[in-house]
Amino acid sequence: MNISSKITFLEQFPIFDVLTNEELTQLGNMVELKKRPKYAYIYSRNDSSDFIYFLLKGTIKIVTHSNDEKEVIKSVLHPLSMFGELCIVGQEKRTDYAKAMNQEVHYFSLQLEDLRKVMRTNHRLSNKILFMMGERLHRVESRLESLIFKDARTRIIDFIKDSAEKRGRRIGIDETLVKHSLTQQDIANITGTSRQTVTSVLNDLKKSNLIHFTRKSILIRDMVKLA
Repeated sequence: MNISSKITFLEQFPIFDVLTNEELTQLGNMVELKKRPKYAYIYSRNDSSDFIYFLLKGTIKIVTHSNDEKEVIKSVLHPLSMFGELCIVGQEKRTDYAKAMNQEVHYFSLQLEDLRKVMRTNHRLSNKILFMMGERLHRVESRLESLIFKDARTRIIDFIKDSAEKRGRRIGIDETLVKHSLTQQDIANITGTSRQTVTSVLNDLKKSNLIHFTRKSILIRDMVKLA
């Protein structure tokens, strides 16, 4: 990929909209385009945390494992997401795994020290990264509160609504379509429930004509009524 194409991609990331043309060119010379096949790992637990990644194509899940080796999905990332960023605040070794989902992924890798060079000359970028990490911490806290205080059905419905708000597309007057690449086991791993519970809740919502779902999409009939 030539430098012009790299800059074009970098410009699509909201985090870089504070960079000058010169800084974008500098960053374009620093990043390296990489590709991984579906289900492959981008990094694994205990790998050195010396790179930051920017997703261009495909879907990645950030996962860890419980004591009984059950997969726990911490987040699902879509294009224009940054990941592996905890090294910015001092993480030396990875504590989780970044894994491609059901399609090939394309992403930029950037050495931590190269990003720091740009951050040192552009304080707006530093502030934007800190703000973004603060937002992610807030989401982690909200998810923890949900696991503690909400029942399984509510957590699954909240997940559907949150997905619709982030990536849904309005269909007609009231309906919202959410395309995804998650299995029902993935949804269970995200919401801290079981696959059987996810299946039961989805079928119940379908019978109530609140949603319609397939393997790759969920159609919400009315966001207001989905509660």
